[in-house]
Amino acid sequence: MIKRSYLPVIIKDIKKKMVFLAGPRQCGKTTISTLVAQELGVPSSYYNWDTDTHRQQILQSQLQASSQLYILDELHKFPRWKNWLKGQYDEKHAEHSFLVTGSAKLDAYSRGGDSLQGRYYLHRIHPLSLSEILDLKPVYQFDFSSFDLIAEKNQQSGLESLLNYGGFPEPFLSQDQIECNRWRIAYSSRLVRDEIRDLERVWDLSRMELLYDRLKNTVGSVLSLNSLREDLEVAFETVKNWVEIFEKLYAVFRLLPYGPPKIKAVKKEQKLYFWDWSQVPASSARIENMVAMHLLRYVQQKEDVLGEKWELRYFRDKVGHEIDFILLKEGQPWCAIEVKSQEQDLDSNFKYLLQRTKIPFAFQLHFQGTKDWFYPQINDSKIRIMPMANFLAHL
Repeated sequence: MIKRSYLPVIIKDIKKKMVFLAGPRQCGKTTISTLVAQELGVPSSYYNWDTDTHRQQILQSQLQASSQLYILDELHKFPRWKNWLKGQYDEKHAEHSFLVTGSAKLDAYSRGGDSLQGRYYLHRIHPLSLSEILDLKPVYQFDFSSFDLIAEKNQQSGLESLLNYGGFPEPFLSQDQIECNRWRIAYSSRLVRDEIRDLERVWDLSRMELLYDRLKNTVGSVLSLNSLREDLEVAFETVKNWVEIFEKLYAVFRLLPYGPPKIKAVKKEQKLYFWDWSQVPASSARIENMVAMHLLRYVQQKEDVLGEKWELRYFRDKVGHEIDFILLKEGQPWCAIEVKSQEQDLDSNFKYLLQRTKIPFAFQLHFQGTKDWFYPQINDSKIRIMPMANFLAHL
């Protein structure tokens, strides 16, 4: 079993407040919950809203009194879950701990009137990362300013496995392309036919499945909802709503552009990526998506564990200069990252951006190739061109 880096901080947090684990279905939330119970060494009870008997126990507030840890799975599907949970926690938290998991953004389905603010810690659970499969230190401990990225054994082979099988535990651990393909088809179908049907009032599920397939070909490019609308022959607001639903269910995520003051950057155009990058057919786009997921995990862990405010954006100006990713720390550009399939010299778009904007760190990552060197600084920015595997293993 691969050791998940979330475990120590979740165990620490659950001794103080409720803990919410949010993330895509089948990314390991239930396994993590089981391990939390084992590590705490206390009696626990598991309740899944999708199970009839468990649902009745929740509705009747019949939680096992002898259990010290309550694990509540898919609770957000209960329309009054927020008020119910607040009542249970306020009554029982002196003697019981609460671990709540969900395959949707829990804040998006907070239908109750009373706030849970101040009663919980949120941890967003991601698919497996390269640092996890190599059993390296937790991602939130990485500091770009140290610039100490040492090559580790098995980095490249691990990265290639992640690219081929994705980061979801079941297909990754199978290491079998046929099993991965079968899992991927079933996963996509369950996402639309089960998850969306349970949570949203969408009647045209067949066309929504079609949109999900179309979105795979938009990865790496600026997202055009209007083009998708024309392709599917539906209203613009319908496509917009469907994409937002996919975001709520941790199927996709979108990045906003970063617009430095001195550059005529685009302001509204977004880029879209999948939580399961193995869904993306084009190799170069899949590589970019895989890096995007590692970076998203980094910024969300920084916020969830350390309370630091980070954002993941991209840069594109109206002329067409583009850099794949910009990390903002407390609203200021901290690191720029460009993704390449092959080893090459510094991209001219990097030079254009760094000459006009102060960004402390810049990395150009190549999937294939072993060269690792520092490029002469531009506008005091420390620039490194290096193997992607080495970078992601520390992230």
